[in-house]
Amino acid sequence: MQVPAMPEYMINGIPVNFPFEPYSVQSAYMEKVLECLKKRESGMLESPTGTGKTLSLLCASLSWLSLRKAQQQAESLVVHRLPDGDFVTGLQNSLVEAAGPLNMPRAGTSSWESGGTQIIYASRTHSQLSQAIQELKKTGYTHTKMAVLGSRDQMCIHPEVSKEENNIAKMHKCQAYTKSHACYFYSNLERKKTDPALRDVGILDIEDLVKLGQKQRVCPYFLARDLRKDADVIFMPYNYILDQKHLKSHGVELTNNVVILDEAHNVEKICEESVSICIRSTDVALCIQEITQVTYEKSHLLLDLLVKIVQYLSVTGNSPFRYKGAAIQKFVELLKIVFRASNERTVHIGQLKRCFKVHVTDEEPKKSKLKSDSWGGAKTSASIVKERVITYLCFSPAFGMKQLLENDPHCVILTSGTLSPLSSLMSELGIPIPVTLENPHVIGSGQVFVSVISTGPDGFALNSSYNTRNDPQYISSLGMTVLNVCRIVPHGILVFFPSYPVLYKCRDEWQQSGLWSKVAAHKPIFVEPRSRDGFHSTISEYYNKVQDPATRGACFMAVTRGKVSEGLDFMDVNGRAVIVTGLPYPPLMDTYVKLKRSYLRENQGKNGTQCLTADEWYLLEATRAVNQAIGRVIRHKDDYGAILLCDQRFQGLSFKAALSSWVRPHMKMHNSFGLMIRELKQFFVNAEKTLPPPRVKAPSCELKAPPVAASFDMTAKRSSTVSRTGNAAPQVSSSSSTSEWSPDDYLATAASSLPAEKKTDLFEALEKPTTVINLNDTSAVSCGKSLFKWGDSELPRAKKMKLKVAPPKVIVSSFQDSVDLSAGEGGRAKSNPSHSTSKPGSSKDKAPVSSAPKVQEIGSYLMEVKKSLDTVTYQRFSKLTRAYDKEKDFAALLTALWEVMMGDGRNLRHLFKGYRRFLRASHKTKFDAYCATMIPE
Repeated sequence: MQVPAMPEYMINGIPVNFPFEPYSVQSAYMEKVLECLKKRESGMLESPTGTGKTLSLLCASLSWLSLRKAQQQAESLVVHRLPDGDFVTGLQNSLVEAAGPLNMPRAGTSSWESGGTQIIYASRTHSQLSQAIQELKKTGYTHTKMAVLGSRDQMCIHPEVSKEENNIAKMHKCQAYTKSHACYFYSNLERKKTDPALRDVGILDIEDLVKLGQKQRVCPYFLARDLRKDADVIFMPYNYILDQKHLKSHGVELTNNVVILDEAHNVEKICEESVSICIRSTDVALCIQEITQVTYEKSHLLLDLLVKIVQYLSVTGNSPFRYKGAAIQKFVELLKIVFRASNERTVHIGQLKRCFKVHVTDEEPKKSKLKSDSWGGAKTSASIVKERVITYLCFSPAFGMKQLLENDPHCVILTSGTLSPLSSLMSELGIPIPVTLENPHVIGSGQVFVSVISTGPDGFALNSSYNTRNDPQYISSLGMTVLNVCRIVPHGILVFFPSYPVLYKCRDEWQQSGLWSKVAAHKPIFVEPRSRDGFHSTISEYYNKVQDPATRGACFMAVTRGKVSEGLDFMDVNGRAVIVTGLPYPPLMDTYVKLKRSYLRENQGKNGTQCLTADEWYLLEATRAVNQAIGRVIRHKDDYGAILLCDQRFQGLSFKAALSSWVRPHMKMHNSFGLMIRELKQFFVNAEKTLPPPRVKAPSCELKAPPVAASFDMTAKRSSTVSRTGNAAPQVSSSSSTSEWSPDDYLATAASSLPAEKKTDLFEALEKPTTVINLNDTSAVSCGKSLFKWGDSELPRAKKMKLKVAPPKVIVSSFQDSVDLSAGEGGRAKSNPSHSTSKPGSSKDKAPVSSAPKVQEIGSYLMEVKKSLDTVTYQRFSKLTRAYDKEKDFAALLTALWEVMMGDGRNLRHLFKGYRRFLRASHKTKFDAYCATMIPE
């Protein structure tokens, strides 16, 4: 593909292809990137989201790499004494002036640059890497050879390996298959390595690479590794670099290569976590036969042995209850940390003693599945056991960063939109970082409104500290603050709470007081799920609701440090305001927090180091989380929005100094709530008049019905479904249908519309069209008024469909749940014939009894499961049900069902045994034997 010509700009002595004339902040940023590359010095560069940081980073680094490759070729000409020596020497001198000396050793090392230089572009998540790869496609460097590295979880297409849930088992099973040439996809890749279809692939992200592997019938995981060898730029998650245990296993070479850590505001946490280990007492029991005594000289022999043991356990055997070497693998990782090869062994041991702490704690008692005798003989036990957890924790990010530098990279560039305060982060990382930058934003003063709100509309002080966050008056005042802001701010609003408990406490209080429904009358409310399950659907519903022209937007309530606060795009109408409801300090009594503060106090001023104080670190943890949250609101140069800091503690000078540099000039202190509201309203009036119209995406599907129709989720395979009452289900376009079933769908299906003689199997019922009302749209519920609302006006009621809310006992009190529509005209479902109190000898007794469960029986079981489990665990139950129906894997079902019903102290044996009625006939005998052993009567 021919690369379109792009303008060229001279920046720091290097010609850089850039799609347009760079803004001043982009030029400044590229100058600093090139300074790092030319001088071979590390840099810490902050540039707010929306300033084109990623595009600038790629263009600058790839322009330098082009010169460096030319420099290496010129060096090769001199070495081989080719003609035109004077010309080549002159060329060399010009390139040295532009790109820096070729073979300049790093201070204190003897490593000289040789071979080709690669750029390793690392970010926190694969979704962030995908965004960077899309930016690469916009540059004039699309001819660049690239590779993207991922895990087997994302890239393995082998039918046996990919279905393993245990990542360790997946890794070792893959290794066994490839070494024995038992994997067709790997062997086929070996045969087709030189095929142009696999070599000249252009710019691909992981999803594209997997599609290519499936099309060509080759392994995407190992294809990526092959492409890495000749790539100019390699994309990967940055734990692949910072986790020294796995650096070599991913085949990553750092020596003399450029290392870019994007989204580096989390880098100190990754440095600590990558060398920290958690070992349970059960792990010790399982490994007692293998571990005896170690010395440095024998450590590599032990590691080799343990790896072989783990591989054997991962690949062989048929028992569904084996641990597959997971416990032994933990010890392997621990030994790799402690006995890491080092030229200065004494120094390494000294660092371990200074930077690590061993902590032992007791876990909550829970039901033991297996009890081992002294040498691993398993026997059943119903006793309650207390498990001990040993944690080997690193509290020094500098330990991990120094290990990174020991690999002698060309330079390390840390960059993000939120690194402030830079001095604090540099102190934590403990490495020399000569090049720094704190870029301003590209927006004007009329595009952002920043206010510290110290009191609510009632004059009560807003303070979410531990002593006041449960005060009913504070919660009420905060709720009224959110309500008033929702009345003023158009489109989408993000509300961030310090933690999930605080969010849930406010939600419950606001629901009881009626504030929740008042907010929802202006903007439908969405709540961030605590688990990953269901998050994507929730955020998609929020986006759709915000961009629906028939609504006033939506309100998303989330948690700082959660899934919403980082990596998601809330540009334009998706995020017109961010409300931060308190300073998100870490829990003071949390084990990690206590140990970290203790470590900082012990090491303050030792060995000439200038580490943070315990109090500085504690404040820094809170302000970093706030910086990430407020970074959601301004996403490009024409965007605008408000940042509202609703806690009087934000007025402190120490906090203001820790905010991102682009926010500080815009901060206002509003002691009068009324004044703030007036200024906020005027800000949006002016912004809408003076700024370009927002980039509004088209709705995902066109709906002719009122907005409430958007909350119906239909899996109908035909245009309508008529129940026994004769009421037709509403017709919905095929674009709104879903491809997955969950137990919630079944609970929301009218039992009377499922003939028992035809739909008597749990998994056949999955195909049944369902109707679900989404109570995220809480404006649809109003006491004493019409059930559905269209803004402030009532909606016309459907003439052919009557909706009855089921009795309270079958509704779980959560705005994320669906209304049970299984009730008929009388408001209740038909009674279950199997529970009838008819007398012996009646006609009902004489009727043949079917071995398959009745529809009502299925519904009753699912409702009881839902009542007995929390939301997260119920979602796991839904997942295992779908997996069993699809894969027919009884062993996997049994393991997952046990964890759901009996794990974490739960004792739902009646529900565990009750699942028998839904099993395939061939699995019931095994299930009975298992129940007799594990949960006897």
